[in-house]
Amino acid sequence: VLQNLSQTPVLRELLKEAKMPGTMVKIESPELCMEPQLIKLDQPGPLTLAMHQFVTEMQETKKGVVTPKELFAQVCKKAIRFKGYQQQDSHELLRYLLDGMRAEE
Repeated sequence: VLQNLSQTPVLRELLKEAKMPGTMVKIESPELCMEPQLIKLDQPGPLTLAMHQFVTEMQETKKGVVTPKELFAQVCKKAIRFKGYQQQDSHELLRYLLDGMRAEE
């Protein structure tokens, strides 16, 4: 899930812009034939910042392994069910991660 999200260009751009509160972001998606949307970004929350840090490490690192410790810690704060390292479904992680970032808007 995290590897797929890190390869999503629109998400990467939004996370990059999210570091600067008050920025106006224009979202265009020619593939989806949607009208462009203009969104004003507020101060990012800890989950959004952790996601930005993770995506940046995935894109820029020369290391072979990237560990999402901070991102996982922030997800666990929003969704306690992920604490304890028990096996969870990847779609549940995706849902809690995206819902958590959206709630920080």
